[in-house]
Amino acid sequence: MHTTERQDSAWSLPDGLAQAIRGTADEIATLVRSAGDTGLAVPGSLWTVGEAAAHLAMANELMADLAAGRERPYGDGTPESLARANAESLAVFTERRAEPLATMITEQAEAFLDALSHHAADGPAPATPLGLMDRSVLASYLLTHMLGHGYDLARALKRPHMVDRARVSLCMPFMLSVMPRVANPGATAGRTARYRIRLRGGETFGVSLADGAVRVTPLTPGTPFRRAHCTILLEPVAFLLIALGRLNPWRAIAQGQVLTWGPRPWLATRFPTLFTAP
Repeated sequence: MHTTERQDSAWSLPDGLAQAIRGTADEIATLVRSAGDTGLAVPGSLWTVGEAAAHLAMANELMADLAAGRERPYGDGTPESLARANAESLAVFTERRAEPLATMITEQAEAFLDALSHHAADGPAPATPLGLMDRSVLASYLLTHMLGHGYDLARALKRPHMVDRARVSLCMPFMLSVMPRVANPGATAGRTARYRIRLRGGETFGVSLADGAVRVTPLTPGTPFRRAHCTILLEPVAFLLIALGRLNPWRAIAQGQVLTWGPRPWLATRFPTLFTAP
């Protein structure tokens, strides 16, 4: 019996997040088990299906350790350092068979949720590869990471992917918290701009650039935010896939998944370049 979506007086994850983590891990495991050849290439990646699955298995284990309060240094948050850490870990962990990896992906996702259920809400924030974050945001991080690689595996195996509007909404706490950290200094230096980002049927947030700094503000009714220079309306799934480097923004625009307006609508074309997917 699963009891991880904690209901005691201490705290609980946002509604649906534990189920989304568990369900996403199960769907990825099913994909991996369906692979007749784990040496199949992942489109747009240097990895094979087996390597992507091995990375997910190890990443879920790392996240479970972080949720339990164990220190696990893994790069310094830059794309280059994370790529090195990924390569080093894959060189050491050589399992590429479908069944053991599928089992590890689900078991470590469950270990993560179990660790959360036994940890005080006010405990020290885990030091993740992308900085300190509380355990609720860490859970959103885990879901986001699994969805990105789950999407890759689905493409490689020519199966439907599991990224949907509800899961994107559960990824937003992590996405909003990490955007300033993954801002591209070369693209933001010397720029001043205010964006209003709206996900169709979902969240709205502001992104302000000034003096090289990036500030992200969740926008709810009554939240003060100066008039945006550019408003971008996106389909939620397109937003996440663009943010994770899985979808070309121009393709999304051509497919009608992105609309822009405002005094400086051309700023929309610059927005994806302001950030580097980790």
